[in-house]
Amino acid sequence: MNNKTIFGGLLMAGFLSLSISSIAYSDDDHEREGGIFSRTSDVPAVTNKQYATECGSCHFAYQPGWLPERSWRQMMNNLDNHFGENAELDDATRESITNYLAGRSADTLPNRMSRRILGSLRADEAPLRISGLGFMRHEHNEIPTRLIEGNPKVGSRSSCQACHTQAAAGIFNEHGVNIPGFGRYDD
Repeated sequence: MNNKTIFGGLLMAGFLSLSISSIAYSDDDHEREGGIFSRTSDVPAVTNKQYATECGSCHFAYQPGWLPERSWRQMMNNLDNHFGENAELDDATRESITNYLAGRSADTLPNRMSRRILGSLRADEAPLRISGLGFMRHEHNEIPTRLIEGNPKVGSRSSCQACHTQAAAGIFNEHGVNIPGFGRYDD
């Protein structure tokens, strides 16, 4: 092999490496526009009307991909004390919604956000509060508390849709954050 062949091979490997890295996602680049590697959401949007109606009548209908199946099942089996409220449903409705949540839980989805959430949990851990996940605390750690809990237009970290303007579509990247009373927020 001569030097030209070796140099040509290295040059080709360098171009290939640049091409691959240009389509890879970093942690800060949750969404890319166009191309076959385009992503439209961080977690799939809610598609079940029954879940959206029953659960969304009291709070944001969180996408199932935020929690593992064991969390959704535990939550749905304890609706008589749902964060201090009685949210009981008839058996058929509860079972239907439970099946929807379990079938689209973080355990079943290939998206990166759900995988990262699962990776941050112990195998036996069944968190019930999305806002309490270590992953979520990490993602929001640079936002001053006064802009969330101290903000009457937001109220708490569980009010995703208050700041994430595309939350209903499952898009939670930092580019769509608009904190009420403060404006666009980008760390």
